[in-house]
Amino acid sequence: MALSRNDYLLSQLDVLESESIHIIREVAAEFERPVLLFSGGKDSIVMLALAERAFWPARIPFPVMHVDTGHNFDEVLEFRDKRMAELGEELLVASVQASIDAGRVLDPGPGESRNRLQSVTLLDAITAHGFDACIGGARRDEDKARAKERVLSFRDAFGQWDPRNQRPELWHLYHGRVRAGEHLRAFPLSDWTELDVWQYIRREHIPLPSIYFAHRRPVVERDGMLLAVSDWVLPGVGEVAEDTTVRFRTVGDATCTGAVRSRALTIDDVIAEVASSRVSERGATRADDRLSETSMEDRKREGYF
Repeated sequence: MALSRNDYLLSQLDVLESESIHIIREVAAEFERPVLLFSGGKDSIVMLALAERAFWPARIPFPVMHVDTGHNFDEVLEFRDKRMAELGEELLVASVQASIDAGRVLDPGPGESRNRLQSVTLLDAITAHGFDACIGGARRDEDKARAKERVLSFRDAFGQWDPRNQRPELWHLYHGRVRAGEHLRAFPLSDWTELDVWQYIRREHIPLPSIYFAHRRPVVERDGMLLAVSDWVLPGVGEVAEDTTVRFRTVGDATCTGAVRSRALTIDDVIAEVASSRVSERGATRADDRLSETSMEDRKREGYF
């Protein structure tokens, strides 16, 4: 019996998954020493799951690395280590604290964000390990600076990004040639949205750290954001810690990653929240992106993810 045209149609998630797996395989084929950046956040968790699917039943053919600010949420670190143990993969940790101790960067002081310091730590790790491609979970819908990037984003010998120096990617053809000292950042999730990520997590039953779902914890409101009270975030003058029900839309340095008030206990609840939101997770909960109109682009020019 002849097949109807509908039999060939793929869902949005199928198309995105196929595109991402193609990009991951292209990076593995074209580059000598790629690395997958993994923080334990939802996007990097999906990236890791896609990398598994891309090479199954073989193991992932490149190392996994976390650029660690030292200001992490306990739930995320526990999940990260558990996930690596399940895969039997060795996790490389590039430590911002080690960069501070070595005098490579200056400690911003107690309670201050170390997010910007990650650029130096990452570039040093790239040089030390000889990586020529870093696979990350950035998406174009997160920030206008990330919307400027290609899937394979070129970095010069100083690790810098120039938005005007981008390579064309017509018909999903990717140019991965780099010279000694240069490298590329690969973003297989470029065309995904936050909602796509959550719908894919639901469809594939991908586990996540508990921090992404509603839970009670002490927070302090600072500059319009709810920061979790921790060793690095303590109530200041005029501030009062409030025990409330929140969840996190994104995770990063605990000193600049805010929570949102939420009752979302399940993935379906989270999807309903995300579907009604008109602000990206970074725009809503990342203090380091509020410093100026070009905060993200300035950091990316320095070597940020």
